[in-house]
Amino acid sequence: MDMSTLLTPGAVRALGSTTSKKRLLQTLGDVAKSVYGIDADLAIEALQERESLGPTGVGHGVALPHARLEGLDRVVGVFLRLGKPLDYASVDKVPVDLVFALFAPRSAGVEHLKALAFVSRTLRNSDICNKLRSNDDTSKLYEILNSDKSIKAA
Repeated sequence: MDMSTLLTPGAVRALGSTTSKKRLLQTLGDVAKSVYGIDADLAIEALQERESLGPTGVGHGVALPHARLEGLDRVVGVFLRLGKPLDYASVDKVPVDLVFALFAPRSAGVEHLKALAFVSRTLRNSDICNKLRSNDDTSKLYEILNSDKSIKAA
């Protein structure tokens, strides 16, 4: 697995800011719809449902919201870089500015977990995160996310 199997260039966005976690999840659903044809309302509902189990803010300004949906044939992602960090109720209480959402087929057991582990490892790399935080250009963000070929899925 590499990043290009999860993420298309059109699914990478740089936002100045967002007003709330709910609005952030709506943006993720809207991008998933425009890029992958996913029903935005179902995506938003599934993301909110997952957040109700516990926040997906993993620390160091990174959030990994994820959901399983009917109708998908593979795991896909949406990446947002926020210009203004958002309170996300993360485990370390640090506001979030890097958000990588994953949408997986409802039946995608191990593939969903592999994708989540892969993205998590990628965004634990402080060099990658620093580069992401210093860029607003979406093509450059996509290039940075795809740059480390040494990171492998479990």
